[in-house]
Amino acid sequence: MPAESPSSPSAPTPLAAFLRARRALVRPEDVGLTGSARRRLPGLRREEVAALAGISAAYYLRLERGRDRHPSPEVADALADVLRLDADARAHLRALALGRPRHPAPHAPETVPEPVRRLVLSRRDTPAYVQGRYHDVLVANPLATALSPSYRPGVNLLRAVFVDETPRPLYEDWESVIAALVASLRVRDDPGLAPLVAELREKSADFRRLWARHDVSPRTAGRTRLLHPDLGPLDLAYEKLTVLPDEGQVLVVYHAERGSRTAGLLASLGERLG
Repeated sequence: MPAESPSSPSAPTPLAAFLRARRALVRPEDVGLTGSARRRLPGLRREEVAALAGISAAYYLRLERGRDRHPSPEVADALADVLRLDADARAHLRALALGRPRHPAPHAPETVPEPVRRLVLSRRDTPAYVQGRYHDVLVANPLATALSPSYRPGVNLLRAVFVDETPRPLYEDWESVIAALVASLRVRDDPGLAPLVAELREKSADFRRLWARHDVSPRTAGRTRLLHPDLGPLDLAYEKLTVLPDEGQVLVVYHAERGSRTAGLLASLGERLG
């Protein structure tokens, strides 16, 4: 079986790019193949993916080169199995195969609904902010800004993380944080994000590396530990709630377990901030 050439043409469609990137992440032994043959490139060969998915190598080549853009749901699921995709990445592959409509780029400035703005600013014991579709902070309460200087209106969180790296000292596991952030970007197929992605790919090696993986994972809830310079370690849960689905606005809320050290520190900080 001949090795693939590293000079293969770049993928012309989102589906083709996704298939190529995810194929490179699967080791032969992961799918029951021997890895004894010398490989010039990481991952599975195209013909191996095709055979495991039960399709012809010629058809799979057309998918990777963008000549066929809409595989059937059965083929998409078979490819997802071979590529060992989790539920989020599988759903993303299905959407790419269907030709999911792209969200139009907005022309007007983003505006947070007034009830949501009042809610965020009224919370004195809970850090909260609203981010726009391109990860700009649109509104934040004083407690959120006290957690991180990045959580203030006008800051683009992607640039803060990948260009300035302002939040890096706050996190124990920086790699997990930035990997999750990049994976969340692919959930919305928004052409208006392209200029920012191009800028980050140019300025950040970490972003280039993680973007090339084509990981897909929405971040709706979880836990994190912040290493606050004044308060020390803070153990927090967070939730992300959709404000305006079509606009991509998200309300982010942090909270601590009741009665915990972190809850007491946040309450005291909230009182001092007024």
